[in-house]
This record gives sequence, structure tokens and C-alpha cells, in this order.
Amino acid sequence: MNSTSMQLSPVQLNPIGFVESPYDEKFSVPRQPNLVAEGKGILHLVPPYNSPDAVRGLEQFSHIWLMFQFHHIPERDWHATVRPPRLGGNERVGVFASRATHRPNPLGLSKVKLEEVVVENGEVYLKLGSVDLVNGTPIFDIKPYIAYADSEPDAVSGFAQDKPKRKLTVVFSEEAQQAVKFCQNFAKFGIKQPLTFIRDVIAQDPRPAYQQGKVSDRIYGMNLAGYNIRWKIENSEQVLVLSIE
Repeated sequence: MNSTSMQLSPVQLNPIGFVESPYDEKFSVPRQPNLVAEGKGILHLVPPYNSPDAVRGLEQFSHIWLMFQFHHIPERDWHATVRPPRLGGNERVGVFASRATHRPNPLGLSKVKLEEVVVENGEVYLKLGSVDLVNGTPIFDIKPYIAYADSEPDAVSGFAQDKPKRKLTVVFSEEAQQAVKFCQNFAKFGIKQPLTFIRDVIAQDPRPAYQQGKVSDRIYGMNLAGYNIRWKIENSEQVLVLSIE
């Protein structure tokens, strides 16, 4: 097809809502939505999309697709190849053969569990299961997950065929165990076991691939539900959570 005939006007996308999640920064976000069970989210729809009519019938679906923006990714030139963490950060594949956040357009797609559709006091919001979205993520569209069309039990998924295993064992200092008792924000996200939640996030090893498997004296920090979680690598397989501030 002639490239001239393919020239289109720019498309303006308006967020229909924003996600509230316990992940305050990109570093803490799981690489897929089903890796941290307690890391749930809430999608708040905004005017004029917060109409009860717009979500009528959505409660009949157990899962939904969310189209979103990688809004914490700095603007920079995209590259045709990337280094997926699942391949150790050493092997390159095409950007379109990956789910890398740096893309020609900063758009993502996530399948999440829909736990409840809430319409009250002029607000419309969706309670979601575990998410892989930073707090404040703009959502551009919602589509129902349709099992007969979307599920492919025999699908081949290249280098990501199997669910990743936990890479690290996480233990907590006495200080961290005591501090979490006074942290009220976790309940806001329906997190009943904050230590389990923190453990599951860190166990995936959120460090860049080139740092994984290595031991250093570095103290890492990540923000979860408004708290700064400080931890260090004790050995190649174990993390010690030092404090929850």
C-alpha cells in the first residue's frame, strides 16, 4: 500500500478514568497483573464517562481488558529491539515481540479481574483484582474479557510460556514487623496481610535484570501504599526488609 495513502491525522486519546493502586512507582509494579494477589486496584471513572449507563451489564463479566498509558515512562526515542527481563536482560528481541514499556506509543493492555461495579453518590468505580498498574495510571478504554474468543489454552508464548517463579526469599526485621502494625493505608486497598503483600512484590526481584542474582551492600527502597519499604540483598536468594516508613 502506498505510504501516502496511509497518512492519518493524529488521534487524541482522553482518559476515561484513573487507577488507584498501592504501587506508587514503576519500580514496585509486578511485571504481570496476577503475580501479587493482594495488589488490587480501583478504577475511578471521570466525567462524562462516569455514567451508570456506560457500565450497564459490565457486572456480568468476571474479567476485563484495560487499555492504559505508561505515564511514568520518560519520553525518549524508541528502539526496534529490547532486552526482556525474562531472558536475563542479555538477549535482544523485537520490541513488538515483547511487553516492554518503551514503545513507539506508550500504550499498554492489561487483563484484570473485575470484582465489583460500584455506583454510588454520583460516582462510578470498578473494584479490580490484582493489577500491574502504577497509582494514577490513565485508562483509555475498557473491554469485557470474552472467554471463548480471548482464551487460547494451547497458545505458544515464546520465551514467556510459563509463569515466572519467585526469585527471592523475603524475611523481615523485627523493626519492620512492628512498624507494619501502625500502617493503615494498606487496608484502603483491601490488603489484609501487608507483610505477605510486601513479600510477594519483592520476591519477584524488581531489580533490573543485570543486577539480579548479584549481592551488594546497596539499600533498596520502594514506595508501596504511601510507605517507603527499605530492603537489602543478604545473599543471592534472600532479602531482608529493614524498615517500613
